[in-house]
Amino acid sequence: MDDFIRVGVITSTHGIKGEVKVYPTTDDINRFEHLKQVYLDLGREYKPLNIEHVKYYKQLVILKFEGMDNINDIEKYKGRDLLITRDQAIGLKENEYFIFDLIDSEVYTEEGLKLGIVSEVITTAANDVLVVKASNDKEILLPFINDCVLDVDTADKRITVHLMSGLM
Repeated sequence: MDDFIRVGVITSTHGIKGEVKVYPTTDDINRFEHLKQVYLDLGREYKPLNIEHVKYYKQLVILKFEGMDNINDIEKYKGRDLLITRDQAIGLKENEYFIFDLIDSEVYTEEGLKLGIVSEVITTAANDVLVVKASNDKEILLPFINDCVLDVDTADKRITVHLMSGLM
């Protein structure tokens, strides 16, 4: 799964000609216009699907896949994830990270004290927040801002932070 990135989830069919409604799990809903292929997560295998066309409906993406020409071809895939390969991912700017690269990272203070492991990232209007699960099962909430997060090493799954007053 580390080589794949989820970009959406099939929520339901759309009409009878094999189209599906997809809830996008990417920041850029227009991302689907630039994709030629996605992978359907079947649990034990990934099925490549070529995208025939893309439309939009409210906050959802409507996709039509080649060879899926009626409702019976696609209905069984409701609730399944749509994935892309990591090399198809949108390029990140400096100091931008994929949330899934931050999950399970060990978090240390600038003094070298281990605080815990990132269990979740909460997106808020102001900034993202790292949820760090400490060894005593308590959660520490750390704002993902430059004053707090000093270094992120996604390869080693290590984040170094400065504990601002009031965070503990």
